[in-house]
Amino acid sequence: MIYYDSNTMNENKIIQKLIELDEKIDKLPSQEYADVRFDDVMSTLDAHTQMLECLDQERLFTIERVKRIEDDVKRLKVHSKLA
Repeated sequence: MIYYDSNTMNENKIIQKLIELDEKIDKLPSQEYADVRFDDVMSTLDAHTQMLECLDQERLFTIERVKRIEDDVKRLKVHSKLA
């Protein structure tokens, strides 16, 4: 019959916890994997930023074009005596 004192029981619990933590750490992604994923995210964000800049530019051009067309319409109304 083996008798365990409280120190032995505590040591066993600590060892078991260390084994569990070691297994969890082994399952974590490596730093290289995290770096690659971060680079992917940054590339995607850069692409989205470029798209948004293009859309913003197009919006500004469209606004200016609409202003010119509205001016043309006003002149045509005056010329055709509709205004």
